[in-house]
Amino acid sequence: MAGTKTIDADVVIVGCGVAGLYCALNLPHALRVVLLAKTTVDECDSMLAQGGICVLHDPDDYESFFEDTLRAGHYENRLESVDMMIRASRPIIEDLIKRGVRFARTATGELDYTREGAHSRPRIVYHEDITGEEITTHLLACVRELPNATVLENTCMTDILEGFEADGRRVCRGIVAEDAGGARLQINADATVLATGGVGGLYKHSTNYPCLTGDGCRVAAEHGVLLEHMDFVQIHPTTLWTQKPGRSFLISESARGEGAILLNGAGERFCDELQPRDVVSGNILREMAREGSEHVWLSFERVAREELQNHFTHICEQCREEGYDIFTEPVPVVPAQHYFMGGIHVNSDSETTLPHLFAAGETCCNGVHGRNRLASNSLLEGLVFAQRAADKIMRDRFAADTAAQLAIAAGARSRFIAGSRDVTDVAVLCGAE
Repeated sequence: MAGTKTIDADVVIVGCGVAGLYCALNLPHALRVVLLAKTTVDECDSMLAQGGICVLHDPDDYESFFEDTLRAGHYENRLESVDMMIRASRPIIEDLIKRGVRFARTATGELDYTREGAHSRPRIVYHEDITGEEITTHLLACVRELPNATVLENTCMTDILEGFEADGRRVCRGIVAEDAGGARLQINADATVLATGGVGGLYKHSTNYPCLTGDGCRVAAEHGVLLEHMDFVQIHPTTLWTQKPGRSFLISESARGEGAILLNGAGERFCDELQPRDVVSGNILREMAREGSEHVWLSFERVAREELQNHFTHICEQCREEGYDIFTEPVPVVPAQHYFMGGIHVNSDSETTLPHLFAAGETCCNGVHGRNRLASNSLLEGLVFAQRAADKIMRDRFAADTAAQLAIAAGARSRFIAGSRDVTDVAVLCGAE
């Protein structure tokens, strides 16, 4: 392309949330990796996750974890994906801890577990009420230390590149992007990973950053890549009601898991707060319609003061900035768009229907969440399937490199037998560089 800067890489990853970062961290250092952030690296929804991240509490928890995920998803989940996520959850948490991520601990030093809506038991590990920021910040620091990775901020993907294999198959060969100054970039890569996040920026009221506008899905669709369940959009029941414009502030589901209750304008409790998110959101909207009100109220009166101080520090601060003291009064809450369960169709290795193109995180649909995501499964799902994408990229690369080496060796052997004494041929045959 004329006037376009070209970058050659082995893998290009579009997005710097947990999925993009963890994919990069699970790739071998021999591969050149380029990561793109549409704005700054801290403007990703992974940073905003409050409640925590699910983990298989113990072996006996498997069936209930599986059932809770399916029940929340209205049994429209892909069973294989749910199984993979749950079985990988404990190793993922252990790896995060090794990378420096801090999770709340009990007095005896064990992981502390909290409970959220639609969970039959506590199985969520957390760091205060900023778990996403804790995980994402540490993963970003680890990526910054990689000798083989480059992070480009304020760089927006505008298209993907296509090419053809020797057998005529249409494949992805990288991306086209534009930087903050309007310069065009062509990033050539053997593997491309779309980890561009959700669609909240398309909604008037959303907990997402405005920059999340479904770019991965749009570009993929333009190239005939299969999309799935584009109507599976989750509304979160409790965001702080305000008359100020901008992103809606989420009040974590773990607040209700720890005892916070919903009240109508008359101060009456009107629903079971621990039902799945779509059920609670529907109850709130019906109550608002019945009352003719703009919001309902969330009361923390049943939550221990120590829990408020230690677990919900940042929620306390944000509510205080809006003029509410959650220690002494309820706060106004309203449902808002929160998460996207549909997206680019991928298989269990995060492969799309276009070879060499992968997708992970909120932009893809691997079937884990079904019609409605279970609380705190998002970070876990993104990490698990980003790791699977990295593993598949590595296997494909190893297979390709092995095939190429065998072909070279076979050619060298035939020439050597035919009487050639080419030093290069002999060196290749013997495995030398």
